[in-house]
Amino acid sequence: MPVAVAAAEVAPVLVELGLVVLALAVLARVADRLGLSPIPFYLVAGLATGPGGLVALDLSPELVDIGSEIGVVLLLLALGLEYSSEELGANLRVGLPAGAFDALANALPGVAFGLVLGWDPRAAILLGGVTYISSSGVISKVLRDLDRLGNRETPSVLSILVMEDLAMAVYLPVVAVLLAGGSVAAGLVSVTAALAAVAAVLFVALRHGTTVSRVVLSRSDEALLLGVLGITLVVAGVAAQLQVSAAVGAFLVGIALGGAAQERASLLVSPLRDLFAATFFLFFGLRIDPGDLVPVAALAGALAVVTAGTKVATGWWAAKRAGIARPGRIRAGTALIARGEFSIVIAGLGVGAGIEAQLGPLAAAYVLLLAVAGPIVTRFADRLAALPPMAGARRPT
Repeated sequence: MPVAVAAAEVAPVLVELGLVVLALAVLARVADRLGLSPIPFYLVAGLATGPGGLVALDLSPELVDIGSEIGVVLLLLALGLEYSSEELGANLRVGLPAGAFDALANALPGVAFGLVLGWDPRAAILLGGVTYISSSGVISKVLRDLDRLGNRETPSVLSILVMEDLAMAVYLPVVAVLLAGGSVAAGLVSVTAALAAVAAVLFVALRHGTTVSRVVLSRSDEALLLGVLGITLVVAGVAAQLQVSAAVGAFLVGIALGGAAQERASLLVSPLRDLFAATFFLFFGLRIDPGDLVPVAALAGALAVVTAGTKVATGWWAAKRAGIARPGRIRAGTALIARGEFSIVIAGLGVGAGIEAQLGPLAAAYVLLLAVAGPIVTRFADRLAALPPMAGARRPT
């Protein structure tokens, strides 16, 4: 009898989850047909099925929290697997000036915006993180779809993305300490421990990545997948315990792998990444009441226009330093406009801490706008490049 009761309780949950996954599949297909990122579609689906939406999903908070955490861990693991330790070292050496310009040009508008609105300074710092970091997932997909991975300006774009991802390894532990509200001394200890852990993992990735890959590599895809996921979850858990962020820990694990292990693991993790990334964006949307988006729509639009412009300026400047001509500078700048996964992760920290009611809705509306606008503007970058330069602008020689 208890077994029958348990089955009766589980059955509706399985049906509900199955319908959710099928709905995500339909949305992914629609996005693919339109040539857009599926991220805004998943967010809208979450908004439509959350509180105040068209249909309310009765999912347990534990399922939403765990599903979201696993989603972002796998998302960042897959992102780390796209970079080799050699590429990481090269980007650290070459991309530092562009990375510094990027941080100043794109984080400061978000911080200033939050302070002008009268927010808690911690919420303003989180909004600065939301506006700062571009979506590596969306941008890499767009570059692949448009066949631009071999373009001369693409290394400049990828260099900025790597610097942003690494900056999160410093930013997230600092934010975690701020949100925890501990003493200054305790905060310094936590930040120092977090940065030491990040430095240790980076050292292993840069100096001993080959050894790590050799240990994990196996002829069996099953053994390789389980080994990579096991290491990732352990490192992510330890990182979270040290206030570094599980996501950054997973990203560093991906970087540490190299060679055949990295290539095969990337292929094996990809389907899991897509599944859990979709649920991550869906679950974030579930936490937002659509009615809360209306009051912040104009604010999100204004912030999107400003920070789309600062991203274009960032890409233009980075490509110019690399000796790229005007068309390539425009392609590099427009490619960086899209925001996505990390912006939502950062906003999620603030939503969980409950420090500013408007942060979640504003971030959701902001990401929706730029996750859609970014790929569209990038697609038409060559047409923009064909327009005559503004008066007084110098043509590249």
